Amino acid sequence: MDIKTIAENFDKALTERNIPSILKFFHENCEITTLNVPLKGKEGAQQWLKWLFEKTPQLDFEPVVIISEGNVFYEEFYAIVKLKNGQIIRSHQAETLIFEENKLKILKIFFNPLDFADIVAKDPISKRLIKIIQRKARKGLK
Repeated sequence: MDIKTIAENFDKALTERNIPSILKFFHENCEITTLNVPLKGKEGAQQWLKWLFEKTPQLDFEPVVIISEGNVFYEEFYAIVKLKNGQIIRSHQAETLIFEENKLKILKIFFNPLDFADIVAKDPISKRLIKIIQRKARKGLK
């Protein structure tokens, strides 16, 4: 099976949220990096999935750019997250997947954590602080 098909099946399994099924995609010695936090092995994969599913009650993907060569798969995509309150977050992200023996050996996920600030900002002070950070981060671009 080619890695593009494996990656598509991986995304499908993520949207179905079946952790045992998703873990089968990972190599025993896999490495996952997101938010500059490295996670290793199937235990790290399980930790990442638990974190992901806690933060994203409903998750879907919309591919933008896919590049596949040899055992490397790169995808730029939109992660579309529906929160429990009905709010929808559309986050532009990218990922690099490197396969070994048709198993996911390295997964690097890149996204702007400010896209998901509403998930962690619950009180009025935190929400206001997030708005200030977002405005300052974009200063000079608009």
